[in-house]
Amino acid sequence: MSQQYFFEYGPKEIDYLKRKDKKLGAAIDRIGIIQREVIPDPFTALISSVVGQQISSKAADTVWSRLIHLLGDITPDRIAQAELIAIKDCGMSVRKAEYIQGIAEAAISGTVDFKTLSSLSDEEIIKKLSSLRGVGVWTAEMLLIFSLQRPDVVSSKDLAICRGMMNLYGLKELSKEKFERYRKRYSPYGSIASLYIWELSVQ
Repeated sequence: MSQQYFFEYGPKEIDYLKRKDKKLGAAIDRIGIIQREVIPDPFTALISSVVGQQISSKAADTVWSRLIHLLGDITPDRIAQAELIAIKDCGMSVRKAEYIQGIAEAAISGTVDFKTLSSLSDEEIIKKLSSLRGVGVWTAEMLLIFSLQRPDVVSSKDLAICRGMMNLYGLKELSKEKFERYRKRYSPYGSIASLYIWELSVQ
């Protein structure tokens, strides 16, 4: 059984958010501590994100299990050595399999140095990763949260975040200006706010 890692936060971040936003604070009290799994290795995390794009989490888990079974370890070399058709047959489109091999090639060539990624700023990481085929700004932002555990990410491109904000504040629509106002209010702990807002998107 592989070790599980969870996004780390505690009383300092919770107290700050509760002081800054009463409605969010009430939701935090109701929901309690959220355990969201993270993948500490950014390369593995990025491949996992691409696998999960536009499919249900249950389907993504199935494809991910098959990919691990095929490769053994999710490493750039293992992916580069695998046949494209074998990756596709794990349950994804040819295009998605090509994206995965492209990310592996970027890692091998040094186009993206995944080992030093954590030394870059959020903006630099988003710019570097979203230059890869199949990786958009949203995927890069999810990597910032669910691999590098960056503390201040609230994705305007995440539909569930927008829906959760609308539920929290009783809004019929969410303008860019309102989104930005809330994002600034949560800073520097936007990622922790995001964890709770995701929970509110389904309530």
